[in-house]
Amino acid sequence: MLPVRMKFLQLLCMKPGKLETLFQIPFCQKQFPFMCLATSTCLHSKKKKVNGYELVDQEKYNNLVSSVTSYKTSAQTPETIFEEDNFLYGPPKQHKRPVKAETKAPKNWVPLINPNKRIPLLNSDSNFPMKIPLKENKKTKMPSVTHILQQTISPQQAFYLERWKQKMILELGKDGFAEYTKNLFLQGHLFHASLESIFLSEEMVTKEQREDDTVSGYLSSVEHVLKDISEVRALESAVQHEALQYLGLVDCVAKYRGQLCVIDWKTSEKPKPSLENTFDNPLQVAAYIGAINHDANYDFQVSCGLIVVAYKDGSPAHQHFMAPELCSEYWNKWLLRLEEYMEKKTPKLSCAEAYCCCTPWIFFRWDSREQRWVKALLQTSHL
Repeated sequence: MLPVRMKFLQLLCMKPGKLETLFQIPFCQKQFPFMCLATSTCLHSKKKKVNGYELVDQEKYNNLVSSVTSYKTSAQTPETIFEEDNFLYGPPKQHKRPVKAETKAPKNWVPLINPNKRIPLLNSDSNFPMKIPLKENKKTKMPSVTHILQQTISPQQAFYLERWKQKMILELGKDGFAEYTKNLFLQGHLFHASLESIFLSEEMVTKEQREDDTVSGYLSSVEHVLKDISEVRALESAVQHEALQYLGLVDCVAKYRGQLCVIDWKTSEKPKPSLENTFDNPLQVAAYIGAINHDANYDFQVSCGLIVVAYKDGSPAHQHFMAPELCSEYWNKWLLRLEEYMEKKTPKLSCAEAYCCCTPWIFFRWDSREQRWVKALLQTSHL
């Protein structure tokens, strides 16, 4: 058998021209010569499973690789890195999304939009902005929006505010910090006054205002925002919520890109690109919107808000628009803060005042003015 194979190979190598009749392509009239040299082949071979540890540098880690590949303590010894992770740490767990905590609802809910307010078809003196002075009533002592927010600040915000204050006192001293806060208040006041003069005169920033170093940077910062504001309805005007008994001073009520908004101008030395960076300012805007809608002095209602943060260095101001849905959300948060303030303000009964006699619905309390015990009915909220 071997000599036959050798002769065949010699025939292939030495006389290729005579092989034209040996190989033919089916269904083809012309015969084509082929030269081929074949060795032994294996058509069905099972691919050997490669061990992951054998891919490591054998020369450098020869002892380690041989010990790992040749010795197995149990059938659980992993062969790939993923199997090793599962063996050591277990399969990955599918974490469920955290369940959102139920939002707390205010006890005495009042709508943001006043359903009983009648709006005339034609507003009188609509071209001239309203400017109602803020008058404090000493008898009622109605709290302001700013005071309520300051008294109900969260412990976390109070901690960061106090830490910032102590840091500034260490750097500037008590007198220096007092001067610093005084200058900030003065800059904000001059900035608001400049904006008011711009809106009343319906002109852009004047040359004198540009040259004033105190407000020139702030005015340059909001210059692109002023182009989107029109139909100013109120400027530095007092508002009062007649049902909830609080008041405030709104910066501006005007149309921003066609939508009537309560606009709050803020100054800052640090950038505030997101609404969350403004802390309680959205609550303040929502409180002003609700007060305007329930104030009889204003013959219109507002459903949107705008917070504009201006910067002293003249960089473009950040403008945070509050749509009606977002205003309603912050309105509910404001109602909760207002209820918290009222609960802190309401004095609690002492043990002597809450002393009850045999009749469960009648108790005696000590009247400090008359210096005697007086009879009173016990409310169910005191039980």
